[in-house]
Amino acid sequence: MTTAEQISHEIKALPEAVQREVLDFVAYLKARGPRGEDDSWTRFSMRQAMRGLEDEPDIYSPADAKVARP
Repeated sequence: MTTAEQISHEIKALPEAVQREVLDFVAYLKARGPRGEDDSWTRFSMRQAMRGLEDEPDIYSPADAKVARP
């Protein structure tokens, strides 16, 4: 069974409202575009945005990570 056939089989078993959610997600995936080139651009962008931050002083300590309980 192909991936498309598996997806079709699984979707048919879902309620109509959930099928609409799946359709919305498919539209989102299509609008997002191909992933290959975007991943390299994202990595480059993050490297540029974070450049120089390793030289900045730490303003928080592990003690600051404690969760305050009411």
